[in-house]
Amino acid sequence: MPIINSVLPQFRVQAYHNGAFKTVSTADVLGKWSVFFFYPADFTFVCPTELGDIADIYPELQKMGVEVYSVSTDTHFVHKAWHDASPTIKKIAFPMLADPTGTLTRAFGVHIEEEGIAYRGTFVCDPEGKVKIAEIHDNGIGRDARELLRKIQAAQFVASHPGEVCPAKWKPGAATLKPSLELVGKI
Repeated sequence: MPIINSVLPQFRVQAYHNGAFKTVSTADVLGKWSVFFFYPADFTFVCPTELGDIADIYPELQKMGVEVYSVSTDTHFVHKAWHDASPTIKKIAFPMLADPTGTLTRAFGVHIEEEGIAYRGTFVCDPEGKVKIAEIHDNGIGRDARELLRKIQAAQFVASHPGEVCPAKWKPGAATLKPSLELVGKI
């Protein structure tokens, strides 16, 4: 079954957020746009570059009503230790979800069974909990937060403008398309 437009799984996990441990569940996520940002493991190499990159745009995402949840199969204790040890990770202000049992990584289809870690997966959910963007990378390939920001802007635009779609490289303020019979073959 395709993941696009599927509904977020029911979950309840521990997280490290703003200097404290807390529980995050499906109920906490519903009602706002959300990004589930899966990565292989704490204390690794590409992961801090990606998490630092998304931390840099986090204030912009918050202004757009978007919450970010980074997720790995590490425990919340390891997330805290990494946060305390790494200057890059120290700037993270979004919840770092702990998924040591692989519940979320399996539900989103990014779990690597032989290794007990996740592929690099990015999933954007609308306020109803429907997956609108899904992207999975091999673990040697880092992601770009600015491109994620653009995709979320497009998803939010399409959600609030029924009948319009965003073409390639669309950015806020640029022209959109209104699919119709008259448009077929004209692009």
